[in-house]
Parts: sequence; structure tokens; C-alpha cells
Amino acid sequence: MQRGTYAMPPAQSPPLHHPVPQHISQVPNLRSPPPPTSQHNTGGGGGYGYGAQQQPGMPHQPQQQQNAYMNQFGGFMNDPTAQMGLQMGQSAMKVGQEYVEQNFNRYVNVSALKHYFNVSNSYVLHKLLLVLFPWRHRPWSRHQQPSSSSNPASSNHNNAVEFAPPREDINSPDMYIPLMAFITYVLLTTLLAGLNGKFEPQLLGITFSNASVVIILELVVLWLGRYFLNINSESQIYDLVAYSGYKFVGVIVTIALAAAFNGGRGTGGWVGWGVFSYTFLANAFFLLRSLKYVLLPSDSSPANPSMQTLARSQRSRRTQFLFVYSYVVQFAFMWWLSALDVTGRTGTGTGTKGGK
Repeated sequence: MQRGTYAMPPAQSPPLHHPVPQHISQVPNLRSPPPPTSQHNTGGGGGYGYGAQQQPGMPHQPQQQQNAYMNQFGGFMNDPTAQMGLQMGQSAMKVGQEYVEQNFNRYVNVSALKHYFNVSNSYVLHKLLLVLFPWRHRPWSRHQQPSSSSNPASSNHNNAVEFAPPREDINSPDMYIPLMAFITYVLLTTLLAGLNGKFEPQLLGITFSNASVVIILELVVLWLGRYFLNINSESQIYDLVAYSGYKFVGVIVTIALAAAFNGGRGTGGWVGWGVFSYTFLANAFFLLRSLKYVLLPSDSSPANPSMQTLARSQRSRRTQFLFVYSYVVQFAFMWWLSALDVTGRTGTGTGTKGGK
């Protein structure tokens, strides 16, 4: 028995299936960049030199977006409507600034006040030492310098000389120390109340109002003195206002030392009275020697721009006002400021006025 032969079927390969791409890639439309507009753009990384060349096939989309943003911004700035709006805004701001300056200058000469804030760190330190230890200071006369029309402190540009600014003269009055001393007084008083567990938000307003009333009353006294003593010079008026604020330095020292020695129980006791007596006498002596050149100026002094010789009766009245203001008025106001009891508590929880 023979087995039949079977013919082998021809080998057939399976059909080939080409892969179908899942994400269709788009060939970017490459365009040559525009020619450079300036020479300095070709050398840096943002130009078309070697540093700015890209790999073949890389898209230029970020560069095109950046150019589009720059073109839009440049077009906005070159828009006539935008330029007109900017010009109108600048004109409105200029007109508003001039209006404020004109109306504010009716009451306060801002240009003249700049002279009193021309201070330095060295001046502030030496001035504080002078206010607290004025006994051996010499001389008390103020420095003079040639007058210049650009200096706002000069009340009369025809004068040959004028007073030097505080930065250059330790005897020159300033308004920086009085202003900072006023703020320090308010903060120190409320700080002591907080250390004693008596701080309340309204105490800031009460202390600020208390100090503001003292300043207003003293300005009224100075205004009355200006009227009765026939003081017409603007620089003399500003000098009196500046000197009136130095009392806060002595009051701050009194409150701080009394609180340190009395355990925060206020300014009463022999320590408080002793420190207050010293600071009051030092401030009175300082004002007596300094205001002499303001209220009793010489004929050739810049404080006497009209070159008028003071009559004997007028000089006598100014001397009496100088003594009363330096001792009597300052004693009352310094006692008022330092006698604020921040450790007591009333029905509303605020400090009350107490005696020493």
C-alpha cells in the first residue's frame, strides 16, 4: 500500500498593511525673515546673525507672536487718538498741580518751608544735644551767607545776606525735629499705656488731640505776639513756629525717664518732678538765647529786612514777651503734655489728666 503524495501548496505571504498615522503633522510654512532695520540687531542674540539661527524644521511661531505684539503696541503708541489722550492727561495734571499750589500758597509758603527741612543726620544729633544741654553752648548767633534769589528762605531778594540753612548752622531753627518729636510723643504715650495693659484704640486719638490743642493754643499766642509786637517778616513767623515745637523733646525725655524709674506709674513722684524741672529750664534757656535774634534783631540782620530800628518801647515789649513766652507759656504747655495719665482708667477706659 502506497501512500499518496501530496503536493505542497505554494507559500503565500500575508498582505502587508501600512501604518496609518494617528496625528497628522503639518509642515510649517517657512518664510525668510525680513531684513534687519538697524545694525545693532545683527550682532546680538535677538538679530539674524549666528546666535539667532534656528534648526531646520523648527517653527517660527514664538518670534512671529512677539513681532505681532510689538507691532500692536507700537501701533497703539503711534495712534493719534492715544497721543491726544496722553497730552490731555498731562495737561490736566499740570493744571491741577498749579491750582493746588496757588491755593495752598495763600496760607503757607511751601518754598519757604523747604528751608526748614534742609537738615542732615549730624545736625539732628547735635541739635538734640543742644536742646537738652544748652548751658555751655557758644556762640548763639546765626551764620549768614550771601543772598541768592534762588534761595526760598530769603524773604527779600534785595538783601545782601541771609541766614544759612539748618544743615550748615546748628543755631538755625528747623521744623523736622519738632514734627518728629510730636509723632514720637503720641507713639510713646500709647506705648507706655500698652506696657501697663491699659492700651485702647481711642487712646491714640486722645493723645493726638491733646497735643494738637497745645499746638493750636501756642500758635494763637504767637499770632497775638506777632500782632502786638509788629512782626511782619515771614521768616520771623516761621522761626517762632519752629522754636515752639522743641518742647516735645523735653516732654519725651520726662515721660521716658519717669516711666523707667517709677515702674510705669506715670510722671509723678520726685523723679518725674526732677526730670521735668530740668527739661523745662533747659528748654526755657534754649528759647531765651535763640529767640533773642528773632525778636530783637540787629539793624543789619536778615531777620530785619525793612532795616527799621526798633524803638525803646517796642524793644521793651519784645523783651517782656520773650521772657513770658520762654518761661510762663512753656511751663504751662509742657506740664499739660507731660501730665497726661496713661495708666489711669476712667469710665470709658481712657487716660485722664492728672497732677504730678
